[in-house]
Amino acid sequence: MTTPKAHHSPAHIPPAIHDLHCFTETNGVLTSTMNDIPGYRVVKVLGAVYGLTVRSRNWAAGLGMVIKSIVGGELTWFTDMLYSARNDAIGRVVAETQSRGGNAIIALRFDAADLGGGFAQVCAYGTAAVIERVDPEVEVAPQLG
Repeated sequence: MTTPKAHHSPAHIPPAIHDLHCFTETNGVLTSTMNDIPGYRVVKVLGAVYGLTVRSRNWAAGLGMVIKSIVGGELTWFTDMLYSARNDAIGRVVAETQSRGGNAIIALRFDAADLGGGFAQVCAYGTAAVIERVDPEVEVAPQLG
């Protein structure tokens, strides 16, 4: 007797959004890498905003990364650290937007750099804005819901 295979998404997307490691709670602030948001208009531009974080790796992880780089493969500890740093940077840029009274960040971008000595920096930046829906046929963005 054969057992049916479990259905797995090719992208391996978890069933709940909070299980994604590239998800950051934005507290009602719409974040978009687009320069405009279909169905919405910018009411007020609040200026450039950014969020930074710098992370260091411990010596044991650094040693493990050296060994892993010899045999090949993904450096999962480093990948997880960068996801965490990116999420923190998003959280900070969202907080800055909220402190200015905004409900959206448009043209959101990321920058990452190796600062040497085992340090990594991640920056999230974009334009803080107040937006409003102008097309009633466009679904309300879940973050603004």
